[in-house]
Amino acid sequence: MAKNWWKAVAVILVLFALIGGLLIDVPRLPILNETIRNLFYHVTMWFAMMILMTASVVYSIKYLRSGKELDDAKAKIAAEIGLFLGVLGIATGSIWAKFTWGAYWINDPKLNGAAVTILAYFAYMILRNSFDDEEKRAKISAVYNIFAYVLLIVFLMILPRMTDSLHPGNGGNPAFSQYDLDNTMRIIFYPAIIGWTLIGVWLGELKLRLHKLRIKKLEDEL
Repeated sequence: MAKNWWKAVAVILVLFALIGGLLIDVPRLPILNETIRNLFYHVTMWFAMMILMTASVVYSIKYLRSGKELDDAKAKIAAEIGLFLGVLGIATGSIWAKFTWGAYWINDPKLNGAAVTILAYFAYMILRNSFDDEEKRAKISAVYNIFAYVLLIVFLMILPRMTDSLHPGNGGNPAFSQYDLDNTMRIIFYPAIIGWTLIGVWLGELKLRLHKLRIKKLEDEL
């Protein structure tokens, strides 16, 4: 039980973000107004996604060096959960865009880059199901995962900063940290990132247990 304290922390932090994010006073900025509360959900989910995708590519690199099936499984699981959070991030971002920009989606470099990134990781999942040979699947998937992560960095971190963009923090548009924000927002924002990340790790742990049980069952049947 003592080893699972972080799971309780994860639940508390996410509940704190979900509830506190709706109740605290927020700055009344032009256009954003009350929609700025989505900062606690949309942005924090994407931070957690990027952390998990980083973990995924690290395990893919480890697999290419070690050849251990468990490293490949961890890479896959981290990518799956990261993709789930990424889809949630796009959904909450689209709702935010509707209320601030007037449309669920606009032709914006950051938004288009996010879509390309999500599609790249969907392709990773499809690729994994395209091979019957486990070793071949693991090796090719690991190499592709590195490629997908490079796309993530390029389309989310680099290209949007090199052109005009409505998205905060890109194309000359100031990020939220540069606005005169109430410091109480940071009290919700940073714990939310930690909370979503820990929830992702927790889900990954559960999926890894199921994976190990399936492997053990197959071994027992042989």
